[in-house]
Amino acid sequence: PGTGKTTIAKALAGQSGAVYLRIDTIEQAIRDAGVLEQGVGSSGYQVANALALSNLLLGRTVVVDCVNPVAESRQAWRDTALSADTPLVNIQVVCSDPHEHQRRVESRTSDIPGLTPPTWQSV
Repeated sequence: PGTGKTTIAKALAGQSGAVYLRIDTIEQAIRDAGVLEQGVGSSGYQVANALALSNLLLGRTVVVDCVNPVAESRQAWRDTALSADTPLVNIQVVCSDPHEHQRRVESRTSDIPGLTPPTWQSV
């Protein structure tokens, strides 16, 4: 969070005409639905993988805006690409200046209604 991945992913999807999927949007919609007793867990990623696969099978390019901190999420994207017989390109966005990164995280506001951005401590 706070590295610029959403800005880059939106621009890439816009310029390429790709389908744009954002995990934060999906997860907040699940929270807003109020159907889960516990946190969203991996459900947002599972929904995104299913949406990505359905679009890939239609021949569309898909850009997914997400963080993949665990091996399971990275493997799920590989499996999705394999199921669609399409290449997978992972892009890691890093803010090399820790002070700038902290400033971005601490000063940002969410563009998704109801979503509370992560704190610097959680990042």
